Amino acid sequence: MLGRTTMALGATALLAACATAGSSYEMSDEVAAKLAEFEKTGEVANCLPLRSIDQIRPLDERTFLIETGVNDYYLAELRSSCNGADSSFNRLQYETSLSSLCQNEIIRVIDNSTGFTVGSCGMSDFQKLKMIEEPAE
Repeated sequence: MLGRTTMALGATALLAACATAGSSYEMSDEVAAKLAEFEKTGEVANCLPLRSIDQIRPLDERTFLIETGVNDYYLAELRSSCNGADSSFNRLQYETSLSSLCQNEIIRVIDNSTGFTVGSCGMSDFQKLKMIEEPAE
């Protein structure tokens, strides 16, 4: 019984450490500049239909821009880093038994040359974005 209690306390401490580490995240100027092209609409989805996802582009290891159509975008801001997600030498891979990619689904980062998993993370919710139009001159 004591062993189970210790494991539970250890897991709680680990989760608290992850939450603390996650709160100190600062996005780079490059990512901020890319996101400045959009505004959040306030619409949030827990799942996106797989057939509508054209591309998932990691802007960094915690910020994914998801294209679901022409000028149709969602933002996924992960709670923890997805090691190697933004490297051009890696690809994202996920499996789901549903016809949607949902919050908390595990995304794996695969090294293109070896096929080995180099990172993984849980997906967040999806925030709908609207592209900011350039003012006409």
